[in-house]
Amino acid sequence: MVAGAHDGPQEHADSAPFVSRAAEIGRLDSVLARLGAGGPAVVDVTGEAGIGKSRLLVEFCARARRRGLTVLRGRATEYERHSPFRPFADAFADLDRRALAAFPALSELSPVLRGEAEEPGRPGAGDRFGLYQATAAVLGRVGGAGLVVMLDDLHWADPASLELVDHLVRHPVPAPLLLVVSRRDRQIPAGVATTLARGVDTGAVLRLALGPLGERDCVEELAFDLPRPQAAELYAVSEGNPLYFLALLQARRGARLPRTPSSTAPASAVPGGRNIRSVDLKALLIDELSPLSPLERRTVEAAAVLGDQATPAMISDLTGSGVADTVEALRRLMRRDLVRPGQGGRGLVLRHPLIRTLVHEGIDPWRREEFHRRAAAELARAGASVVEQAHHLEQALTRWDPQAATVLVEAAEQTAMTAPAISAHWLEVVLRLLPDTPEHRSRRRELMLLRAEALGLTGGLRESRKLLHQAMDMPGEDDDAVRTSAVALCALMERRLGRYPESDALLRRELARTPGRPAAQTVELRLGLGFSALSAARYPDVRAEVTEALATARSLGDEVREVRALALVAMGEAYEGDMAAARGFAEPAAQLADALTDDDLAGLCDPLSRLAWAEVFLENYTTAERHADRGLEIARRTGQLYLLPQFLLCKAHVHFHTCRITTALELADEAEPIARALGSGELLAFTLGFRSQILLQARPPGDPGALAVAEEAAAAAGTSDSWWASLASCMLAYAAYMAGDPHRVRDVLLRAGGGSDLRRLQPSVRPNFLELLTVAALGTGDVEEAERWAERAHKEAEQLHLPAQRGAALRSHAQIAAHRGDTAAAARLFAEAAAESVRSGAVLREAQSLLLGAPLAKAAGDGPRAAAMWHRGSRLASQGGARLLAGLAELVHPAVFEGSATPVEQLEQLDQADSLAALTRREREIAELVAVGLTSQAIATKLYLSRRTVESHLSRIYRKTAAPSRAALASMVAGRGRSQRP
Repeated sequence: MVAGAHDGPQEHADSAPFVSRAAEIGRLDSVLARLGAGGPAVVDVTGEAGIGKSRLLVEFCARARRRGLTVLRGRATEYERHSPFRPFADAFADLDRRALAAFPALSELSPVLRGEAEEPGRPGAGDRFGLYQATAAVLGRVGGAGLVVMLDDLHWADPASLELVDHLVRHPVPAPLLLVVSRRDRQIPAGVATTLARGVDTGAVLRLALGPLGERDCVEELAFDLPRPQAAELYAVSEGNPLYFLALLQARRGARLPRTPSSTAPASAVPGGRNIRSVDLKALLIDELSPLSPLERRTVEAAAVLGDQATPAMISDLTGSGVADTVEALRRLMRRDLVRPGQGGRGLVLRHPLIRTLVHEGIDPWRREEFHRRAAAELARAGASVVEQAHHLEQALTRWDPQAATVLVEAAEQTAMTAPAISAHWLEVVLRLLPDTPEHRSRRRELMLLRAEALGLTGGLRESRKLLHQAMDMPGEDDDAVRTSAVALCALMERRLGRYPESDALLRRELARTPGRPAAQTVELRLGLGFSALSAARYPDVRAEVTEALATARSLGDEVREVRALALVAMGEAYEGDMAAARGFAEPAAQLADALTDDDLAGLCDPLSRLAWAEVFLENYTTAERHADRGLEIARRTGQLYLLPQFLLCKAHVHFHTCRITTALELADEAEPIARALGSGELLAFTLGFRSQILLQARPPGDPGALAVAEEAAAAAGTSDSWWASLASCMLAYAAYMAGDPHRVRDVLLRAGGGSDLRRLQPSVRPNFLELLTVAALGTGDVEEAERWAERAHKEAEQLHLPAQRGAALRSHAQIAAHRGDTAAAARLFAEAAAESVRSGAVLREAQSLLLGAPLAKAAGDGPRAAAMWHRGSRLASQGGARLLAGLAELVHPAVFEGSATPVEQLEQLDQADSLAALTRREREIAELVAVGLTSQAIATKLYLSRRTVESHLSRIYRKTAAPSRAALASMVAGRGRSQRP
């Protein structure tokens, strides 16, 4: 078949040669040559329908196999978009004994990726993102000559498959594995398209955008038996689309008489006497179907319904024809090239997806429904899973069928964790047909809650909220337990949407609606008020109600609700800065949580999340990590997806402060796609904000990546003043400081804090932000303001009695002392800050304090102490993967060991190396403007540039000069100017 002559999946021998696409084949050969050796890990083939994507993949398959690679090929199909992981199951169905012998790790792939029911307890069974990680881990152990996994027609893939592709593109596996996808342009979700585009930018993805075939190839290679003017006319009409060109060619050949010297048949002649220029591709394909006999037509229709499940026996069952007659009809259809063997010899398929679409849509509706019903029945008799049956049942249902509905609900429950979008779809089918009568009302409400939960897992928060409102407003007698569950779930959706007043109003209305409700339900509703207030940074408003809920839970002897209340109160008090009260609740919460079994906490493991965060705020990092680990395992197993980012980020927070930067970044990277999938802007802001802070340490000085992520976090937070949104703004302030913009630091923090009183910033960590304001004020030359911020940091840290927060206050005063030239006092304060950090286990801040203090100790005349501080700080930074601090260690090394007594002299040493000479003319111009005190915006205005362009230049300047801040850069420029004076 010609390159691009069809976009079907089957590898079919055809008389038409493979023409053109030499450049594309060359690039694909290059990828194969570099497989596992730093080349692209993904190939993305794009183009319009019929342009030749699948035909190119057929040729690529053959070339890969000739190199000794194993090729697994699957495809997505138009009418199976609600079959979970369909293209992967199709590809991994090729795993025969030989393939498993070559790649034994592939036997560990999840059953759902092989089209089977999931086994409870397997990695990823309750967490689709865990499934993606487990799949990547298995593929990462591929060895040997290499493995190619091809997924055709990705534009028709189900949401779960697309998420898995997205994961594999973002996390290329360290193995000789190549993922190849083909898709139509602009027909996949924006998120996947963006991931593929970023992969192109990084070199991880090779994109092949297929255009029309050349006229010479079509005319000379494919239409060699036609006069050139006639062939050229066909090419012009087809515009180089090979599917259209060959359809026109087939119609033209079918219309003319056998070739004779006197033949003068016009090129425009096609069957039916129509002019070629008025014939579209659809009409040409329909023409192919018109000569079929009734049996052949029914056979083609059955094949269109069955997809790649089509076999002679199944087709015979659907059509009611004998197997022998069906086989004979199939032989005739294969001679017409309408039906072909499926991938790997599995079943039969129509030649092209467009033909399947035309046939499927042309079947009388009643017959199509009957075909699907018979297909489902045959699959059930053969022992197929309910998920396989569900695909046909949903297309067969036009009226209420309790038995079919039972299968669909069971399939929805099985896929709720791994493919929630499909689960929600099947539940929608059932709800649409469920009679709206009193005897079905209770079941309707239960199914609505199930669907609302599934929608919540896909990011469909507003649709979930709307459905829950409908469930709560249903007429008739209420089941209090079901209604309370609906209210609690709806309040959760409101919170995830950042609608905290609406969440409060909903819960309070429900509390007032039935004063005599069971006490356990009242506890749940009051705890919901606490969750909402905590997220909105208004915990004091509900302190009394949450305390009452705790007392009620204790009186009921309900340990699960008691630990939920204890953890909530502990986190609330820790957030507000009453650390003594927080410890008083966190310790019994930990004791009770540790005594409960995982099964006790399986229904709602959120107490472990709040307890772990409370322990982070209390600087009890070891116990916080232990509880986060346990909660993470339970949440994965039970499918509580919305809690995973909170556990992951809590653990990342611990790793960050204890200077395990590499693993902290891995945890934040794992949390990000889940946060995006859940659809909560504030959760995404919190995730990206904290990830940006980790990136500051994980990347070398001057790297712009952290600032870009922090900007995205602030955009996701919008105008919200919630806890997560405020923290995202604070993380932007850190990134802005490292980008050399102290004025922006001040603006961002004051805006996030609601003014100079900073009332909206988390009290228990506010000294950290006051330290940042102190150094920002010094960077702008406002020493008096810096002193005010440092004094406030000291006062608030003393009230908190937290070592790491005292360390932040001490560093604030140390910065002021260093600015005034009191090196002895500054060195002493940095050393005290390091000692405080040791008390809490905050290794990162210990290393930072030591490295900032080391050159000052040397300047104060204490060389041995300076060396000891530098060696420990440098070792901690290096071992923890803190590249920013490692860069700081390198920067201050001359001042500690080569006799420079002050930071100014250290900068003069750097000037001797003439690092500024590496700057471009524009970069030197910007550096000089920084030196005279201009802000990034002022520089942009002066030079007629955008602020973002200026900041990009500054990032490169910092990277080239190794200047750690804007102030340091200004000193370097000033020092260079002095050294050049006559």
